[in-house]
Amino acid sequence: MLTIQDVMTDSVYTIKPTDTVHDVKQLMDLVKIRHTPVVDSNGRFCGLVTNRDLLSFAVSKLANISDEVKTEIDQAILVKDIMRTDIVCAKPELSIIEAGELMLKLKYGCLPVVIGDILVGILTEADFIKITLNLLKEDEE
Repeated sequence: MLTIQDVMTDSVYTIKPTDTVHDVKQLMDLVKIRHTPVVDSNGRFCGLVTNRDLLSFAVSKLANISDEVKTEIDQAILVKDIMRTDIVCAKPELSIIEAGELMLKLKYGCLPVVIGDILVGILTEADFIKITLNLLKEDEE
C-alpha cells in the first residue's frame, strides 16, 4: 500500500505567524509554490496560507495605488492575521487513496502532514500528477 510518506515532500518551505504577507509573497514567487504551511518556532503546525488566500487580501490594481504603497501594506499585515487555521492534516501512514479521496472531498490543493502537531511534510496535487505519470509510463512499457 502506497502511503503519504512514500510521496510527500518532506523539505517544506514554511513561514512563521509573525512573518508578513510581503514575506509570504516573496517566498512563493521565489520557489514557485502555492501552499505555505505556517509553523511556530518549535515546528508545530499553526495554519496554512495559499496563493488563493493572498489573492483575496491583495489590493486591487483598480485601486490605483503605487507598488511602493502596496508593498508597505503587505509589510504591515502579519501571517497570523490571514492564515487559515481550520485545516485538516494527515498522518504520514495514511494511504494515498484515502488522502486523495480526502483532498477531493474537501477540495484541498494540499494536505499538511503532521506527527502529533509537528509538521513533517506536505502532500500536494503535484504529487498526484507525478504518481499518475509514473503509472502511465509503466502502462506504456
